Amino acid sequence: MVFAALADPTRRAILSMLLEDDMAVTDVAEPFAMSLAGISKHLAILAEAGLISQEKRGRVKWCKLEPESLRDASVWMQGFGQFDRLDFDAFERFLETELSEALSDDASPAGD
Repeated sequence: MVFAALADPTRRAILSMLLEDDMAVTDVAEPFAMSLAGISKHLAILAEAGLISQEKRGRVKWCKLEPESLRDASVWMQGFGQFDRLDFDAFERFLETELSEALSDDASPAGD
């Protein structure tokens, strides 16, 4: 759910805004060219993923970043850092060699 929530650029922008401080929903919505209902849907997805929490203070609903969920996702992604980076040049040379061998095998007479 965390990665699905992070897939949307609007939701990533909202999280960046909440890095600074807690914000009222209306303040979160201000820089976006969409309705308050649209922003509320994005906030609901972020809350469902555990990336933010929402709290009503008086008549105002506030949003707060929940960094622990981001930390869990980051730790999970760092697990993939143990693998060596793919050498694309070497991989391309390998594919060219394999392809040229396969083509030469196909082009040779059937009696070989």
